[in-house]
Amino acid sequence: MSFQLVAKAGEPDFLDLPWDTPLEDWESERLVEIVRGIGRHVVRFVDYDGALYALKELPRRLAQREYRLLRELADESIPVVGAVGVVTGQAIEADEAVLITHYLDFSLPYRALFTGRGVADLRNRLLDALAELLVRLHLTGFFWGDCSLSNALFRRDAGALTAYLVDAETGELHGQLTDGQRSHDLSIAEDNVAGELMDVAETAAGLPEGLDPIETAQEICSRYQALWTELTREEVFGANERFRVDERLHRLNELGFDVGEIELVGGEGELRLRLTPQVVEPGHHQRRLLMLTGLSVQENQARRLLNDITRYRTWLERSGEKPVSDTAAAGRWLAEVFEPAIAAVPSELRGRRDAAELFHELLEHRWFLSEQAGKDVGMNRAISSYIEQVLRPAVDEKLPL
Repeated sequence: MSFQLVAKAGEPDFLDLPWDTPLEDWESERLVEIVRGIGRHVVRFVDYDGALYALKELPRRLAQREYRLLRELADESIPVVGAVGVVTGQAIEADEAVLITHYLDFSLPYRALFTGRGVADLRNRLLDALAELLVRLHLTGFFWGDCSLSNALFRRDAGALTAYLVDAETGELHGQLTDGQRSHDLSIAEDNVAGELMDVAETAAGLPEGLDPIETAQEICSRYQALWTELTREEVFGANERFRVDERLHRLNELGFDVGEIELVGGEGELRLRLTPQVVEPGHHQRRLLMLTGLSVQENQARRLLNDITRYRTWLERSGEKPVSDTAAAGRWLAEVFEPAIAAVPSELRGRRDAAELFHELLEHRWFLSEQAGKDVGMNRAISSYIEQVLRPAVDEKLPL
């Protein structure tokens, strides 16, 4: 038996699992049942002291390839499940292997989103998430080959959704994709999503009123094209309009992307601004929040938390305190606002949302209560009300059984 594992402190060695038995027939106290999308491979989930791992059986060549692709995509800051290792031998057939990946905490298969999970404007959130994931992959030079709702997982992200790639076995990583490759990937996505939504329409949960499977799938392409164009288009402006460079970069930052370098080409009284896909890097707000606070969250969550840090810093200065640096303000916000709010939530309810999403929802609830009262109700009242009215009735999403 051979174990090829990522060298990382704290990871289990998986040697205590029943590898002398085919994966489909396993019996172990470590096994847990988790809701998952439709798949063509045997997948089991195991628990090591609260850390969950997915084990997928597939041909050895594909397992090794997917393991490598997931690691390379993670290195490019693409939202993917974390690759842990590949196991071959013993009860696993000679041409088969088991791919081990981290289970994505607080993630939801697309079918779970249609069972009353409380995602506002679900159609738009779902389309935006999948279109952005596909754009990110294509900017990296990754051809998915099987883009679908089933091959992604979704996490709440400050009211929006973020899509994560969980199946890369059909993918190919290139230096840069051609327009034909991108178009083909979009066509596959459209067909797959239309079929998956038709399947949901036949279930007891059904689709929300007005959500047409064909029209919804077609809109993925238009949303993808709009984002791709904004990130990569060449912009022409007058030589006296250099401020438009800053405007363009600011728009990209608001979309959550950074640009490592730009090319300005001048001639005949005009400038051409060129951005190449390779230098458009996602995660602008994530990186800034991580630098200031050490919190690793998703992009929309990071934007929301950064806004609250700015609000808190303004409040400090208006209260008569001396102006402080961004880092100092963020440190005080973390210690005096964020951490006390999370700690106030009973431990048995913290599986309802991850910490950043919980704090976002708390801010939303405080705003709602303040609107009703005609004044700021304060954080303490907002926390108590949020726990009883929103969090306690919610479904536990850390481990969707």
